[in-house]
Amino acid sequence: MARAVVFGSFGGPEVLEVIEVDDPAPGPGEVLVEVFASGISPVETAVRRGDHTDHWPVEFPSGQGREFAGVVDAVGDGVTRFHRGDEVMGYVERGAQATSLVVPEAQLIRKPISVSWEVAGSLYVAGTTALGAVDGLNLGSGDLVVVTAAAGGIGCLAAQLAHARGAEVIGVTAEVRFDFVRQFGIVPLEYGPDLADRVRAIADRPVTAFLDFLGGQAEQAVALGVPASRVFTTTDWAAVEDHGAVKLYAGDTIGLGRIAQLIADRQVRLPIADVFPLAEVADAYRQLDQRDSAGKIVIGMRLVEYPGQKVRGAKGLREQDLTIGVPTPHERLAVEEQIPPVLADGRARRHRAQAHHDRDDAGSEHRPDVA
Repeated sequence: MARAVVFGSFGGPEVLEVIEVDDPAPGPGEVLVEVFASGISPVETAVRRGDHTDHWPVEFPSGQGREFAGVVDAVGDGVTRFHRGDEVMGYVERGAQATSLVVPEAQLIRKPISVSWEVAGSLYVAGTTALGAVDGLNLGSGDLVVVTAAAGGIGCLAAQLAHARGAEVIGVTAEVRFDFVRQFGIVPLEYGPDLADRVRAIADRPVTAFLDFLGGQAEQAVALGVPASRVFTTTDWAAVEDHGAVKLYAGDTIGLGRIAQLIADRQVRLPIADVFPLAEVADAYRQLDQRDSAGKIVIGMRLVEYPGQKVRGAKGLREQDLTIGVPTPHERLAVEEQIPPVLADGRARRHRAQAHHDRDDAGSEHRPDVA
């Protein structure tokens, strides 16, 4: 039997249940994935509460979650891109928070080996939404962008992407997160009243774009003179209807592949605030609803305990298996051995050969003469 998160009525995290369900089987064009990690987002909270059911309709009982990463367990007829054992990441419309999941082949990509399970499983919503925002605004060196909820998953990624394209970014966040956002080149500004006036006080030019990932700040964007077409939001339907703001949506596998490669290449980072076991999904959303986490909160299906891990209270399951950054025993590898043969004139090959020769010469100096 598989396990899945469901809710049978609108409400807070207390309506969430983890139930046993029949093991799913892939049909034609579908892939069965054993899920290792699944991210959570504020949109899911809004959907579960019953906010704006005209935009986010729900049929009960409903699954929860859109993004995930895991390993292919089986494939249906006609699937050609994936095979059993492949490490993948992707999305569904709803119901990603489950131990096993049937997914259309077109909604999966291969997980880059250097991207951790936590990040891969929580990247789709934040990553493709942030990428869509920065692409849609065509940000560049002449832009000054205000990003609310700048320490959250979407805000953090959008701010990094904007900064990488030359834009100046003011990130609105709690004071305790100032150092966190500064590491990404963001100028921090605290939540509070008169946001527009406080932005003007630190800005040396007009604000050209406003990314409101917190919600409820559209009037401040208007006060700053930002055109409605350059005010983007993820959850604030009132801003869309009353002020003409632009509603952001998550993207497709092309966008997911782009942001995953940027993560793999260390061009941007998606910090992980915490990892909860599936059984504690309600607690994960309670933490999310406080809106003060630095980075993404993740549901992990395969958690491990190890000495020295940071935990809260007596519960020790907080770290995901196979996390990037954990030191492991390995043989010494010279940097030169990692240089790919990308130069057609043979310079890289000669460089490696010379490096091997130099190491051999150095080693011979320490070998005793043999009579």
